[in-house]
Amino acid sequence: MVNAQLVPRGIRDKRVLDAMRFVPRHQFVDSALAARAYQDCALPIGCGQTISQPYMVARMTELLELQGHERVLEIGTGCGYQTAVLSRLCRRVYSIERIEALHQRARANLRRARHANVMLKCGDGLQGWEEYAPFDAIIVTAGGFASDLWLQQLKAGGVLLLPEGAEGSHRLVRRRKHAHIIAEEYFDACTFVPLLKGVNYR
Repeated sequence: MVNAQLVPRGIRDKRVLDAMRFVPRHQFVDSALAARAYQDCALPIGCGQTISQPYMVARMTELLELQGHERVLEIGTGCGYQTAVLSRLCRRVYSIERIEALHQRARANLRRARHANVMLKCGDGLQGWEEYAPFDAIIVTAGGFASDLWLQQLKAGGVLLLPEGAEGSHRLVRRRKHAHIIAEEYFDACTFVPLLKGVNYR
């Protein structure tokens, strides 16, 4: 996966590549899909959600430019795969999932994979996680528009990365928070499941 998909498509950060090699992607999908886990595509994980294709996981992770000391907030835990990759690259990951069934699944996946530097919460990701703010980086794994609360919960110099846009048409946007301005950079076009408010406890 790393040599055939990520390196040829421009992923260069050695730490990101090593994390992608280390985390067993097949353990985060249904057993019926395990044979497809390392293919260059998104896969369903239930509840109308998906695990992003390996390239997009690597690309978003690389754009965070993590050095190892950071506290990262993830909006949208899903099955926990992106969470696991991040946990190899920063000090602690705080991850929020709005769908209770996926939250429980991610908890089991991450416990089995022994990722100890992760805190999970079932809640409305648009509210962020004020209790543990400010964060060095915030990554959003659903497509939509940024919550004002995210920038408020970001440290000066911190980065917010999200797939921004209307349903079905997104583009990766990186916003860096400075004392008096927010610097924006635009990257890959992409398609993500929609960013929704509220919590689904079903």
